[in-house]
Amino acid sequence: MLIRTCVQTAAFALILSGSAFAQTTQVSFGGIKSDTSLPVEMVSDSLTINQADATALFSGDAVVTQGEMKLSANTLFVEYSQLDKAIETITADGQVLLVNASDAVEADHAVYTVATGLVVLTGNVLMTQGPSAISAQSMVIDLTTGTGQMEGRVTTTFVPGKKK
Repeated sequence: MLIRTCVQTAAFALILSGSAFAQTTQVSFGGIKSDTSLPVEMVSDSLTINQADATALFSGDAVVTQGEMKLSANTLFVEYSQLDKAIETITADGQVLLVNASDAVEADHAVYTVATGLVVLTGNVLMTQGPSAISAQSMVIDLTTGTGQMEGRVTTTFVPGKKK
C-alpha cells in the first residue's frame, strides 16, 4: 500500500506539471523474465480439490513459485489437464503480487497460462522497477521473453538519476 500511495502522489505531481500520458505502453521486464519449464510449487492455508472438473482452489495467503518468479494472492484457482495433471492456468484474485528479481507488479486479478508463459493482470495494475513505477488498468507479461504491454490510462513515474 505504501508503494501505491507514493506512486499516486508522484503521479499527481506529474499531472500538475503537464506530463503526457499514453493509452498503451510497451515495457521491458528483465527482472520478470522467468523459466516457465521449471516446477510449480503452491502453498496456502487451505486447499479444495475437485477431481471431476480438474480444478483446485488454494485459499488464504496463497503463493505460487516457479523458479525466481512468485505470484501471491488471497486465492489461487488452478485448472489442470485431466490427462496428464499438468497445470494449464492459475487465476489469482485479491491483493495479487507478481515478483521476480527487482521487478514487482500489483493488481486486483491475474491469469497465468503456464504453457505460453503469459500473465494477464487487470484492475489497478502497478509495476515498480527500482524507484520507477508505471500504473495502468491492464497488463500482459510474457515471462519467456521478459516483455510486457500496459493499457488503459498508463501513468509513468521516473526517478531521475543523480548528476555526476
